[in-house]
This record gives sequence, C-alpha cells and structure tokens, in this order.
Amino acid sequence: MAKQTMVLKVRMRCEKCRTKAMTIVAGTYGVTAVQLEREQGKLMVEGERVDIAALAQTLTKKVGYTEIIYVAEV
Repeated sequence: MAKQTMVLKVRMRCEKCRTKAMTIVAGTYGVTAVQLEREQGKLMVEGERVDIAALAQTLTKKVGYTEIIYVAEV
C-alpha cells in the first residue's frame, strides 16, 4: 500500500485538547508524521495503512467534533 496524506479538522478548544489529539494520532498504527495547523484546527497526518474512519471516530469521542477533509495517496 502507498503512503497516504490525510487532513482532519478537529474542534480543539484548549491546549490540553491539542496535546490529547496529537497524542492519539501519533500513537495510531501506521502514522509516520503529524503536523498541526493551530489557526484552523487542522491535523495533517501521513502514514501507511491508517484506518482514517476509526481515527476520526476516536478523536470525536476523546477530543471533539472531527471532520475528514481529504485523503490522498502520495
């Protein structure tokens, strides 16, 4: 499987929420890189064989509303 780039928009209210979201994403199987755009609340995730739907569901439960913006093969 090829490397994927995914962008998730997560509603993060505070610094603790940002830290929690980054920890969850970084600990997910297959994730190789995570980048946060603070202003827009977007998480840019890179990896292989990442179950993006399960990741979005986990973030919604633990952090706040999460929306999948796009998924692209690199």
